[in-house]
Amino acid sequence: MKKVLLVGNPNSGKTTLFNTLTRSNEHVGNWHGVTVENKSKKFSICGQDFVLVDTPGLYSLNPLSFEEKVATDTILQNHDAKIINLCDKGNLQRNLFLSLCLLEKGVNVVIAVNNIDKRVNRQINYAKLKKMLGVEIVEIDASQKQTLTVLQEAIKTPQKVANLPYFDGKFKNFDVKKQSELRYQFIDALLDECTIESRNVYGQNWFDKIALNRFLAVPVFLLILTGIFYLTFFSLGAFLSQILSDGLNLLSVPFLSWLEAVASNGWIFNLFHVAIIGGLNTILSFLPQVVLLFFFLTILEDSGYMSRIAFVFDDIFEKIGLSGKSVYTLLMGFGCSTSAIMTSRNMEDKNAKIKTALLCPYMSCSAKIPIYTIIGGAFFGAKNLFVIWGLYALGVTIAIFFAKLLDKTVLKSEKQSFILEFPPYRKTSIKRIFKILWKSIKEFAIKVGSIVITMNIVVWVLSSFSFKFEYVSNGSMLESLGRILAPIFTPLGFGNWAIASALLAGFVAKEIVVSSIAMFNGIDGNSKELIAKSIFLQTSVIFFKNKASALAFLVYCLLYTPCAASVAMLKQEVGRKWAIFSVCSQLLIAYIVALIVYNIAFAFEIFGFFLPFVVLMSICLIVCSFTFVVYKAKHGRCNSCCGSCDKICKKRKL
Repeated sequence: MKKVLLVGNPNSGKTTLFNTLTRSNEHVGNWHGVTVENKSKKFSICGQDFVLVDTPGLYSLNPLSFEEKVATDTILQNHDAKIINLCDKGNLQRNLFLSLCLLEKGVNVVIAVNNIDKRVNRQINYAKLKKMLGVEIVEIDASQKQTLTVLQEAIKTPQKVANLPYFDGKFKNFDVKKQSELRYQFIDALLDECTIESRNVYGQNWFDKIALNRFLAVPVFLLILTGIFYLTFFSLGAFLSQILSDGLNLLSVPFLSWLEAVASNGWIFNLFHVAIIGGLNTILSFLPQVVLLFFFLTILEDSGYMSRIAFVFDDIFEKIGLSGKSVYTLLMGFGCSTSAIMTSRNMEDKNAKIKTALLCPYMSCSAKIPIYTIIGGAFFGAKNLFVIWGLYALGVTIAIFFAKLLDKTVLKSEKQSFILEFPPYRKTSIKRIFKILWKSIKEFAIKVGSIVITMNIVVWVLSSFSFKFEYVSNGSMLESLGRILAPIFTPLGFGNWAIASALLAGFVAKEIVVSSIAMFNGIDGNSKELIAKSIFLQTSVIFFKNKASALAFLVYCLLYTPCAASVAMLKQEVGRKWAIFSVCSQLLIAYIVALIVYNIAFAFEIFGFFLPFVVLMSICLIVCSFTFVVYKAKHGRCNSCCGSCDKICKKRKL
């Protein structure tokens, strides 16, 4: 089967073309490194089969990063393969540099000029351009299949590369700098002959004056996140979630009524009512909020705004041994830690790669949405928006401090190059939005239908049967295990055997924490309101004594060990040793931070605002003063009039 390589600069639309030709739904993003490995899939043209390979973005055949090396090796190892060199119509000068590198290698190339941004007013004489380069050149829209007919014909037709006008045998004797120079001279002459430019500067936008402003960039980003959280967890998300919950209730009631009438044993009805139907409905009712979060993240990615955010945070991340590339990975962690960890492999520095992967679980993934909504909503009401925002911010803050600690100790990173291209702001197509939403729904449904329901059944069985496998209300297997773990969490304000058991089950998938609470409290999974009310009652198996204990629980769920799939991905990407280190360090950090949060919050509840605030400010002042004194002792100069200090200072300067 013939192989076709898809090659081009980042942001040229390669993955979009790959999805259109193969009817796939691979992740698309406006930054360098979204495709970190080759993706391949079969496709047909008039009954003729091909394998299309989507390679990572690159600028030349002299790789500067991990993903560029993957692409370059693929091109050089498949010299006989057909190559679709995708160029962005708005960035032809830079894109054609790679085209010349390919033509100089004598490979079989078709140049496809992708008309990504319809606002680009550039007229191209393709006949003249084709004659000057000696290869087939077609104009396409990578997202529209009807524009790909000519490209498909070019793929089937064998091509012969003509000699380039500027290329001769002596060219190889020039140094690299001279070769760049010669290529760009040829490209400039080529574009002068074959194109007519507009006066509009491609890629500029008035919003960049705000998005890239040194003072406004971070506040604007935080404001955007606040709006996303409000729509996801409250107004729109809560409305859609309630509609779905009511619909699931209507569907499940007839079946449960029939089962109650025919079931000979009470435990059979409880198994379906509490573990299967109840657990299924509890988790599925949060589907709209999960989908909304992915939807907004997709908008940020496709618009080109995410590239700006990477640029804004690059200076901050450089101080902890990382770069703007890590920003992409960590932002993906808000959706799914597992997929985010996988993208860390595009770091060229090994220690930076390990650090980035270890930081991903500190980003609050979408699986924790049910926990925040139920527990936070019950205790904090409308203020839960600020609680959720604070949890996300806490995860990022802990990750930054943890990275700094690693950079100063066991994972010192070298200074990394960060090549960043700002794509123009673009609108997301309706077709792509529906693809993303459908993919999110499908993945969530598969996860719920397999892992979550399976674990719900396991938790129910362990909490309903004794070690003698007798159906009991007290003294179950899980209760016996939970009572061993419960004292560990007593200092955090939730030393309850059932809470300990729910956290243990949450290691498989964080959604199970909420469904476990519903099962332990005997609540019909269709009612989130009843679950929320039950955690206030001391007669319930799982309850929280006060806001401090509930807040500490939320913090612990934010920071403790991620799901089993994320741990497995960590092992695959950074090795067993670092995966174990990640699990142990997260358990320790989660415990310490939750302990601090519980005691501070409890002090505010007992003593009011003023006294705890004064104590905290005093502690901060003492710590800052001590840090200042230590810093001056190491780096400062003594103000004494003795001459010995001056001599020492002079020696240090020398």
